[in-house]
Amino acid sequence: MYKRLIILSAIILAALCGLAWLGYYSIQIWAAGMEGTRLGEFAAVAEQVRQDINRKLDEFIAAEQSRPYTEYQNYYVADNTVAGQQQMPILRSPLAGTLGQGLAYGQFQINPNGGIITPNDDIRAMSDPSRAGDLLAQVDLNVRNVRDNLLPALSSIEAGSLRMGSDLEKDAQPKEQQLHEEAQTTAHEGGGKQVAQGKAPQAFRGKNFPIESFQNVEQQTQVVSRSRALIEQDYASNLQQGVMNQTAEKAAQAQSEESLQVSQPQAIIVDVPTVAPVRTQQMQRRQSADVSVSDTQTDRTQQRADQMMQTQVETIEQEPDMVQVRIEPFVPLKVPCREGENSVFGGQIFMLRHVQIEDKHFVQGFQLNEAELVREVEESAKQFMREGMDFELAEKANGGSAYTAILDFGFGRLILNLLETNPHRIARKISGMRAWYFSIIAVVLLAVALALMSLWHSTRAQLRLARKKDDFLSAVSHELRTPLTSIRMYAEMLEKNWVKSKDKAADYYRNMRQESERLSRLIENVLDFSRIQRGRKRYNFSLGDINKSVAGVVEMMRPYAAQNGFEIRTHFGELGQTAFDPDAVTQIVVNLLDNAVKYARNAEDKIIIVRTRADREFTIIEVEDHGPGVPHRQHKKIFEEFYRIGAESTRETTGTGLGLALVKKFAQAHNGFVEIINARPKGAIFRVALAAHT
Repeated sequence: MYKRLIILSAIILAALCGLAWLGYYSIQIWAAGMEGTRLGEFAAVAEQVRQDINRKLDEFIAAEQSRPYTEYQNYYVADNTVAGQQQMPILRSPLAGTLGQGLAYGQFQINPNGGIITPNDDIRAMSDPSRAGDLLAQVDLNVRNVRDNLLPALSSIEAGSLRMGSDLEKDAQPKEQQLHEEAQTTAHEGGGKQVAQGKAPQAFRGKNFPIESFQNVEQQTQVVSRSRALIEQDYASNLQQGVMNQTAEKAAQAQSEESLQVSQPQAIIVDVPTVAPVRTQQMQRRQSADVSVSDTQTDRTQQRADQMMQTQVETIEQEPDMVQVRIEPFVPLKVPCREGENSVFGGQIFMLRHVQIEDKHFVQGFQLNEAELVREVEESAKQFMREGMDFELAEKANGGSAYTAILDFGFGRLILNLLETNPHRIARKISGMRAWYFSIIAVVLLAVALALMSLWHSTRAQLRLARKKDDFLSAVSHELRTPLTSIRMYAEMLEKNWVKSKDKAADYYRNMRQESERLSRLIENVLDFSRIQRGRKRYNFSLGDINKSVAGVVEMMRPYAAQNGFEIRTHFGELGQTAFDPDAVTQIVVNLLDNAVKYARNAEDKIIIVRTRADREFTIIEVEDHGPGVPHRQHKKIFEEFYRIGAESTRETTGTGLGLALVKKFAQAHNGFVEIINARPKGAIFRVALAAHT
């Protein structure tokens, strides 16, 4: 029995340990899943930001690409003008009056002779330049920036071999920064595996998000047809204005540098795939033209412009009327310069396109407005932020960010650090889940431990009960056999007339009666115990005198006690009428007297005292003997069913172990109790208290 119990306990404990480990592993997987889910949310936000920025830039590039090349000039002749008119209407560029057009800043055109014209060139022709205010200073700064920074970069590029902006960027970056970016990229590549395995990467959590709007993927070269007369008129008008601008620029240069200090927008840097060939000789001619021009030179230039216009009018009649204009897509070019040191991209970004009209080559473009681009990125990021998220734009990844989105524009990068507004939220959830898990495991372990202890206790109790039942069956069979044997022996002797003396025959009859009473008491105890166990015992309470019932039992038990050498003495108190079950009281006194006779048979003082008395709540019945008494540790056990003092094999006393158990049950049925008190000088007093009901 114990072996099977040990095996069962081991199996239960092993299964519990396996479930505990599986639960903890599930918590780990759940925690990694939460982190991965949150990381996926950050990645989804970054992708939404990328798509939104791509959309905005696509619309911007498409709008600028579709802008007519004539709008990059100060003046142009409308396309619906009839060629050959003496007075052709000259229109001003719609870009005039401001340098900022969304993401575009400071549109310009580089002519074949190296001259720079802008849609705002006519501002210098005003009689009062101060009326132009800051715009004049901004135009001057823009032209100077193109001349001082962009033209040298273009002049260093051979025709048709413009270098990629990313190459220029790498040349400008420190070696340590490149190594840092490579380390970040390596950490990112390994990060995906770590997340897949349930471990959050420590060095870098992010991704490169390419912005393809500037990569010239879907842009096509435009070819438009235009009247030669209109083209020549545009060229001549802007050439004359360019000469006037050069004169005004040199005259006002000193005053502008001292009085007007207007900062241009921060430079933005983008990579450049290719740009149409720009002749180095043309750039050099443009640089050589930036010298002081005297009033005499201005007159000569004016005369040369008039001669050129006259030549163009004569040429119109000789050459074909329509000319094809080839307009190539915009490409970015990053130009490092000192103004770009504070830029997030490390330099200025120029968007350039090549315009070819027969053998004349123009470069048109503008500077990408970095401040506006950054604002657009911030607006997109604000639009898609989710609960508990925030962001910051920086030049490098923030080690404390939850996710880093590298917005790669091809010519440079913007770092979008996505932040947790409550960085400990997931950690607290995981800690809370672990606390709940360990609490549940602790409760389960405690429950299993209590269950196993209860199982062990129940098993031991069952084994003890089984042993007691075996002892009970053995005792009952012995108790039944002994009086039956005596009764049969006396009956045979009397039947065969072996007893000649009347006194002897009367003694045999008396013994037969006593053995029959003993047998009846035994059977009555077994039947009463069976009824009590099954809940079928019925009590008949009635008013009466307990002293009378106790006295009747004493008189019935005197012969039995005397046969064993005992004397029964009584001391009855004043009890009055009370409610009790006479049969139960009879069984109580009989069992107590029988118990005293059996266990005190070897006592020197063989006097048994029966007392009754009353207090405020109970009617007390006491039976005192002067035998060996009951050990203190067994005061409660002897009232258990089937319990008998000593081992069954060495026990000298008879009995079934039910007598005192029935005494306790009957006392409890009367709302009372039973207890043992040590007698003096030795012995035991069995006290039964019955609730006094009148």
